[in-house]
Amino acid sequence: MKSATSAVKKSGYTKRDYQAFIYIAPWLLGFIILQLYPFLMSLFYSFNNYTIGAVPEWVGLKNYIKLFTQDTEFWNSLKVTILYTLYTVPGKLIMALAVAMFLNRDIKGINLIRTLYYIPSLFGGSVAIAILWKLMFLENGMVNSFLQAMSLPTISFLGDTRYALKTICSLEIWQFGSSMVMFLAALKQVPRSLYEAAEIDGAGKVRIFFTITIPQITSIIFFNLIMQIIQALQNFTSAFVITDGGPMKSTYVLGMKLYKEGFSYFKMGYASSISWVVFTIILIVSLVLFRSSSAWVYYEDQGDF
Repeated sequence: MKSATSAVKKSGYTKRDYQAFIYIAPWLLGFIILQLYPFLMSLFYSFNNYTIGAVPEWVGLKNYIKLFTQDTEFWNSLKVTILYTLYTVPGKLIMALAVAMFLNRDIKGINLIRTLYYIPSLFGGSVAIAILWKLMFLENGMVNSFLQAMSLPTISFLGDTRYALKTICSLEIWQFGSSMVMFLAALKQVPRSLYEAAEIDGAGKVRIFFTITIPQITSIIFFNLIMQIIQALQNFTSAFVITDGGPMKSTYVLGMKLYKEGFSYFKMGYASSISWVVFTIILIVSLVLFRSSSAWVYYEDQGDF
């Protein structure tokens, strides 16, 4: 018994420390096996000519050189992904903030209304919702049936390059519930005294919104902006299920390009290089936003602007 106690003392860990190690072991193993290992191996495979089950063949930077100099499909996918991000992120944040401001009121049944607005986000990027969206916007779908009933011309939402990407973006914008909840929580933390002082000074609603509301919730705007950009740059489900990248690859986002190269053509090394390009883009965008945040993001513990 004494030897065991002395061994514990020599190791520097107590019994409670070892118990803690046991508790975190499942998460730690899951992180190493399911996240860290695939993350590092994808970097290794990106420098190899590799297919599943074969021995990796080291090719150095050839995958990246081919990607940037020969693969025109990659540049189209990058363009589509950027357009998708530019459409969905501002649209989603504006919609979320507008609804949050509407719900930030004490009216009868407000809790039920808040729940109804949040429900779409519970489904996330599910395949079922993507299929439903596809059925709604087909040539003979519900939306075109409604247009016909109103004696309006129908639109080829999924077959026209002008509308296909926007139709997919509308699905993402519709799922604004998570951002809305964050905005609603932030709006409730804005001191009421600031609004009262502004009203006494004769400030209108628009001025109050831009001089009080927006500055007070910039930290949540920043958080939502980062999260939504990361999510948009990794989009796959809606483009794959609704249009399969068409028409004429107008919805062929980088997520689909990665999937096709890896699981349709079995070029895992090449697909890994695409994944690392996406990761690098996300990293650069995140760093730029964090770097610029000191100029426009306000935190309460900073005091005055």
